[in-house]
Amino acid sequence: MSSKKKQSFLGGAAILAAAVAIVKGIGFFYKIPLNNILGKEGKTYFDSAYQIYNVLLSISTAGLPLALSKLVSEAQARGRENEKRRLFSTAIWIFFALGLAGFAVMFFGTRSVASMLHNESAYWAIRALSPAVFCVCLLACMRGYTQGQGNMTPTAVSQVLEALSKLGIGLALAWYIFQAGMGQEYVAAGAILGVTVGTVLSMCFLVGYLATHRSAVEALDVSASRRALASRILAIGIPITLSNSAMSVINLVDTSIVMGRLQNGLGLTEEAAASLKGAYGYAMDMLNLPPSFVFPVTMSLIPVAAAALARRDYEGTDRIISSAFRLIAILALPCGMGLSVLSTPIMRLVLPAQPEAALEAGPHLQVLGFACMFVCVMNLTNAILQTYGKVQLPVLTVVIGGVVKIVMNYFLVGNPDINIHGAPISTLCCYLVIAGLNLFFVWKYSPTKPKYFQLFFKPAVATVLMGGGAWAVYGFMSRALSGHSAYGANAIATLCGILAGVIVYAILVVALRILRAEDLKTVPHGAKLAKLLHLR
Repeated sequence: MSSKKKQSFLGGAAILAAAVAIVKGIGFFYKIPLNNILGKEGKTYFDSAYQIYNVLLSISTAGLPLALSKLVSEAQARGRENEKRRLFSTAIWIFFALGLAGFAVMFFGTRSVASMLHNESAYWAIRALSPAVFCVCLLACMRGYTQGQGNMTPTAVSQVLEALSKLGIGLALAWYIFQAGMGQEYVAAGAILGVTVGTVLSMCFLVGYLATHRSAVEALDVSASRRALASRILAIGIPITLSNSAMSVINLVDTSIVMGRLQNGLGLTEEAAASLKGAYGYAMDMLNLPPSFVFPVTMSLIPVAAAALARRDYEGTDRIISSAFRLIAILALPCGMGLSVLSTPIMRLVLPAQPEAALEAGPHLQVLGFACMFVCVMNLTNAILQTYGKVQLPVLTVVIGGVVKIVMNYFLVGNPDINIHGAPISTLCCYLVIAGLNLFFVWKYSPTKPKYFQLFFKPAVATVLMGGGAWAVYGFMSRALSGHSAYGANAIATLCGILAGVIVYAILVVALRILRAEDLKTVPHGAKLAKLLHLR
């Protein structure tokens, strides 16, 4: 790879990384106030619609845009402009058909889908989100085409535009409907309408961009037929789609079982079941937050591992994989412990308008904090197995974990003594099984076997001590501020506990020499950080 091309690649990656960071930040400022507006029932209606959307989305867009991007990139590298254009014109009809089918399922089958989820009140939220499926399919095609040409800017801009619309329109609509005194099902629909509007605006932006940036280059290459190009796109995209959509399907089935068992197994009304499921949904939002920030840090190591493996540099591969595991341990373990130890205080902090829901969500988050650790390990080991060429194994382990989750939820949630508390327990067991199986397969197929005990022991010790320090400081500050505002006292005590945990953990990481200089080599400004911390 030439210096210019490498710089272009790194520049594109940096643009997408910056866009992801901005989108995550916007998402935080969208989700926290929205959760306070929705309430427990509205949260369930919102999540139900989104889970259906995620399944249709993953089936439509998980692998095909990547396939298009790959084929366009290859055509461009060979100077085959006509083939590149025909690839796009062929793909757009595939995505059009998939989007239309997804829209039809959500719009015309709304009542049946809501009934399948044992959640009739999610009707309006599901219907409000249905046009987004069609728009996102076309968006995915256009993003795949521009990324295949090495141009990441249109994707980044469209993602930020989508997130801003969700924040500005969805949140405003939800607040307006809430203030008008309408039901929570309409509040959820208003919030989700912002997502739909965001996808429409993003699609219009990309249509405009492609219309004004059409290549005027004339080429003499003779492209393959549309049938042949469509076959190539599907051959590459379908296996990736199957791999990436497994968890979305499992989560959708799981939601149906939880709502069904609460109603049919325990005799609750739909509203009461939605209320219980909503409190669990609040805790799940917190579970999903750390992996989205932790994972990109370790992913920077995977391409380097793939290159070392291709050179048959097994010792170098082992060093890189070990660094990835150390970084996951250093980042994921304290995040999970912090969520678990300060579970209820954190939920009270982020849900000031829903104090009852915060108290209900706290015990769920206490269990899910530990699940968070295994989610991060699962993500990393999936990527390592794919690096080793074992692309089917992550699908197998996810399916096994999903079956564990579904079966456990059926029995635990339907037990009156356990109730909704069975949902976080089954989620923890699901990710524990997936992570455990992945770790075994990574060990089995690694040229040099990773030493898991050495990699995780010191971070685990530091994590336990950090958890104790955070809990102690929170307890002390909470007692010291007991005479003040309940929310203000909890907020100050929680933030002090988090700060204490961060300080204790940072000191232990350096004192126990958990982090090494080589672990930071591929992290931005890692060399400077290693020098500052005197790492060897």
